[in-house]
Formats: sequence, C-alpha cells, structure tokens
Amino acid sequence: MSEGVEWALHSCLNLAWAEPGQAVTAARLAAFYELPAAYLNKQLQALARAGIVTSTPGPRGGFRLAREPERITLLDVVTAIEGPGEAFRCEQVLRKGPDGREDVDYRLTCAVSQSMRRAELAWRKELAGQTLADIRATVERRHPRTPQRTRDWFASRRP
Repeated sequence: MSEGVEWALHSCLNLAWAEPGQAVTAARLAAFYELPAAYLNKQLQALARAGIVTSTPGPRGGFRLAREPERITLLDVVTAIEGPGEAFRCEQVLRKGPDGREDVDYRLTCAVSQSMRRAELAWRKELAGQTLADIRATVERRHPRTPQRTRDWFASRRP
C-alpha cells in the first residue's frame, strides 16, 4: 500500500476537524505534515473523483469532505487511492510446476491463493467496518485538544 493512503487518511481527518464550510488548500494540508504538496494534491484529486472530498477552485478554494465522516469508510479511502484491484494476484504459478496442468484454474484450487483471498476479504471487511468518524472519535478520546489545535493551525496559516 502506498504512502498516499496514509496521507489521504490523515488529510481527511484534518478536514473533518476544519471549521464548517471551510475549504483547506492542498498546500496547507501538505504543510501540516511537511508533505510534498504536488503529490498530496494527486491523492486529494483521487479522493475528489471518488466523491470523498470536494474541490473548489479559486482564491478561497480548497478541499472539504464531500459527506459526513460517518459515511466515509477506511476502505473508501484505500480504494480511492489504490484502486479497486486485489492486493494479491494469483498468477497460477502452479501451472509451471512439475505437476502443473493447463486445464486447472489454480486460483480456485491453490491453498496459497485461497488463504490470501480469505485474508484480503477479512482485511477489506475490517476497513469497510471502520469510518472516518470512528477514527476521529478515537483520536479525540486519546488527544482531546487535537481538533482545536488543528483548526488553530489552519487559521494561523495564510492560504
């Protein structure tokens, strides 16, 4: 999984703490963690294409969450950044082994492939079951001053 997923999740979390109606530029979101703005902007554009954030152009423009944090799952963000493809791709290497056969679909019979698919389904189920609101609540419980500190940081920076 690329670092873009981590950046996107943290950016969405920061947007969840932004003042209502406030758009935050990619440059400001990037500066918060000292990330390269151009690369983060690509992640934010992917989130916009997926309907997770909205992008407003212009001097007062920037990014906002497109829907409530309760309606954004971690899987939504991962899929927006990484795409919908499977993490494990069975290339049916068993066909080339000593007992391999061309007429067998090893994706369905291979113990390695089956185990990896079960693990991926469990991983996806876990990500789909957690929302941005869940993460926000955990952070706020552990670090209650984080939301206000985040808003203050964005307020103190010029666009």
